[in-house]
Amino acid sequence: MIAPLADSQRVVITGIGLTAPNGNNLAEFRDSLLAGRSGVSPYEIRYVGKTLAGVCQFDELRYQKRKDVRRGTRAGGIGIYCAQEAVRDSGLDWPNVDLSRVGIYVGVTEHGNVETENEVYELKGYDYDTKFWSHHHNPRTVANNPAGEISLNMGITGPHYTIGAACAAGNAGLIQGAQMLRLGDCDVALCGGVSESIHTFGIFASFKSQGALATHDDPARASRPFDQARNGIVVAEGGAIFVLERFEDAKARGAEIYGELVGYAINSDATDFVLPNPQRQAECMQLAMKRAGLVPAQIDVVSTHATGTGAGDVQECIALRQVFGESKPTLLNNAKSFIGHAMGAAGALELAGNLPAFKDGVCHATINVDDLDPECHLAGLVTNEARETGGVQCILNNSFGMLGINSVAIIKKV
Repeated sequence: MIAPLADSQRVVITGIGLTAPNGNNLAEFRDSLLAGRSGVSPYEIRYVGKTLAGVCQFDELRYQKRKDVRRGTRAGGIGIYCAQEAVRDSGLDWPNVDLSRVGIYVGVTEHGNVETENEVYELKGYDYDTKFWSHHHNPRTVANNPAGEISLNMGITGPHYTIGAACAAGNAGLIQGAQMLRLGDCDVALCGGVSESIHTFGIFASFKSQGALATHDDPARASRPFDQARNGIVVAEGGAIFVLERFEDAKARGAEIYGELVGYAINSDATDFVLPNPQRQAECMQLAMKRAGLVPAQIDVVSTHATGTGAGDVQECIALRQVFGESKPTLLNNAKSFIGHAMGAAGALELAGNLPAFKDGVCHATINVDDLDPECHLAGLVTNEARETGGVQCILNNSFGMLGINSVAIIKKV
């Protein structure tokens, strides 16, 4: 039996800001998930040509001037939009918040590739004369850039950094924010994940050379985790930033609370560059539940990581069956089927999309599952249409990444 945490150690979500290929705030995103509305569209990028992607359509100028957008990065702009929206959503009295006590912890898969590719491409037109290389290149490509751009835009003087955790990064940003609150390093944490991945041709080219880039005549049907006909990843951009506070602080100001982060874990496969290890994934889920004082039957919804790759989906399903068995109390879904794989933002977006289930009691579906792969059979998998649950109390969010990094976050209704 795990002793209850003191209110000063309990961490809750009080604000959410996001942009996804099918919604620019939580209400729009959730509506798309419940309606089965995809955000995948035709896309073209240099050298690779015509492909598919999840493209965001948020207002870049809502919180930045044109010169700031030109000077900064797409990842930074996504981060700024999401962070500003999250603070507005939180109801914090922002003008009176001590900005030296606000921390920014943003997960990313990769950063700087877009800017370097663009500079090399432009330089080619000047016979590679480096005097035409942009003096903005270094601040654009440093690893702390997305979090740093948020800091500059919002005047936040507390700690900021990015967490490089491949596609486990959205959860990792959330976990880092919670840890810093518990350590007393900050009083408000802006955390989550961002991705500008669709703007680098290298990611598309690499997945294509692996045979892991999804294709389909209908873009909306291209991302199809668990389906027998799945043929790879749809690359997406996006972001989701959460406002985290200690429960005692949120309660004192009468904040609306989306949920409490009650358990989390990060571990490593240590077995392969790309192929997941289901045993390590299972251990990560089990460790997060142990820290939360929960057993599998108490998890109402699992947000799967499943990317739509042949081997990756099967490996995760092995892990899920090991943890949750073949019983049906736990429902499972997947948001990548709607928006593609948003890399460093994936875990944060997928968690955000499920949190409204605490209020409406609905588990959104995994779409595009026309012919379930028998190796991906999961007793509680919700496919093609959202399902009424009768009440959701606990959500487990899986996010796994290359080089064998696994992250799990568990949110409970308050």
